[in-house]
Amino acid sequence: MFVFILNKHEEALMPCKPRKARLLLKQKKAKIVSYQPFTIQLLYGSSGYKQSINVGIDLGAKHTGIAVTTNDRVLAKGEMEVRQDVKSLLETRRMYRRSRRNRKCRYRKPRFDNRKRHENWLPPSIQCRLDNTFHWIDTFLSLVPNPVLTIEVGKFDIQKIMNPEIQGEEYQQGQTLGYHDVRYFVFARDSYTCQVCKKKGGILNTHHIVYRSHRGSDRADNLITVCTDCHTHENHQKGAILWMWMEEGKKLPSYKEGTFMNIFRKRVFTKYPKANVTYGSVTTPRRKELGLEKTHANDAVAISRIETIQQMSDSIFFIKQFRKKKRSLHEATARKGRKTKNIESKRNKKNVKQLKGLYLNDRVRVYERIGYITGFTGTGMAYVKDIHGSYITKPNKSYKQVNLKDCELLNHNNNWQYVENLSATPNRNSSPPY
Repeated sequence: MFVFILNKHEEALMPCKPRKARLLLKQKKAKIVSYQPFTIQLLYGSSGYKQSINVGIDLGAKHTGIAVTTNDRVLAKGEMEVRQDVKSLLETRRMYRRSRRNRKCRYRKPRFDNRKRHENWLPPSIQCRLDNTFHWIDTFLSLVPNPVLTIEVGKFDIQKIMNPEIQGEEYQQGQTLGYHDVRYFVFARDSYTCQVCKKKGGILNTHHIVYRSHRGSDRADNLITVCTDCHTHENHQKGAILWMWMEEGKKLPSYKEGTFMNIFRKRVFTKYPKANVTYGSVTTPRRKELGLEKTHANDAVAISRIETIQQMSDSIFFIKQFRKKKRSLHEATARKGRKTKNIESKRNKKNVKQLKGLYLNDRVRVYERIGYITGFTGTGMAYVKDIHGSYITKPNKSYKQVNLKDCELLNHNNNWQYVENLSATPNRNSSPPY
């Protein structure tokens, strides 16, 4: 991967090879201004030769591919992963607040001045993804001279995905048109047949495939017809017939990614009005012409409009956000772990931010592997994960904790994890040594 360079006035210059960057640093002609990605700044005046640099972006609901290229060289490429836990955290917070307001504890008067939403409001789970993606796009645009941005967007017709033959006025009519409610539609769709024991007739009920307590919806595709003999309290328990049917059974189609990409597409047009826009139908044949495998990073290379590849970056980067701070002052059980009454707004002691000079999300080397501290336990132990979320454990041991004495601090981190020198195709199911 090439090294990004800024001149004395913090203007981007053409990226250089790592060897040249090492010489500049050794001769005291440059200084390091960023490690993620690695960027240096010259300490002497230099205008430098500048040409246009292409930046290709492969947008995705979870992973975004980023590539920086010239006409025949790939200077940098990699992936960025956004958080997927914001919605569940907000639901947990809502549960805590509702529980707290219904029990005897400190009373806070309700506020009614914060109920208005601005014109372009989006749910926090979606806004978080947009902000993080735009942050890294802007970062790479600021590190190269004369950037030419090309973004692949997606346009999804959710109704067409659900029913390929839909047309005309059918877009205004839902699945339950002509039925009294969703329940009767589910019965008719299943031919008034129990989907577990396959018996017809009798008293029928509708059963949630994904329970509402597990964030399942009341849509028709999440409901099945079950007879009263199968739909019992005992059969809802783990290991019973309904549970086993769901473990084996059908996987519900999800359309939230397509909806998110439709929202993303509109925001991209607003944020980057001068960017070049392309679509997947153009990217796929272009990637095959370049002889690249199917990855988000390689898709970004094809999107960047590179003509031929004479030199490919020998490493890729992977970026992931880490939830470093836990701001909640209350838990589901308010006094768990406390020796005194919870009469003040104090954080539980189990939410430890640092221990013996190491902090959350610090990059460390342990057992010849590199990972990040995700939590502390006891008086000298910690949990360490690699960037793909796999625990790094002591060889030949089953427990997850590692001793802080075995951890070598590489650098402190804020909320982002940034790793280079991964293989061309990151394996998120394993944890290779870096």
